[in-house]
Amino acid sequence: MAQAERRTGTHKSGRALRAELSEAQLDTLAQLERYGWELKFIRHPLFQDPVAVLMDPDRKDCAVLARDGVLQAQHRLRLRGH
Repeated sequence: MAQAERRTGTHKSGRALRAELSEAQLDTLAQLERYGWELKFIRHPLFQDPVAVLMDPDRKDCAVLARDGVLQAQHRLRLRGH
């Protein structure tokens, strides 16, 4: 059975995305942005904490930024188009 699409088609601004991050995540993000990393989106899985997803400068790989500010390059995210 196909799952219904939950995305609304609207994209949040960078400021709106940052408002959802913890202080530790914001600190790590600021450091990573110096090297070209970008906060792409935040997933909101049901009954779980939000998941901040960053994209590398070459747009070849992504990583998860945990609530404690640790970058997790090894993750179990499945992204369309990758």
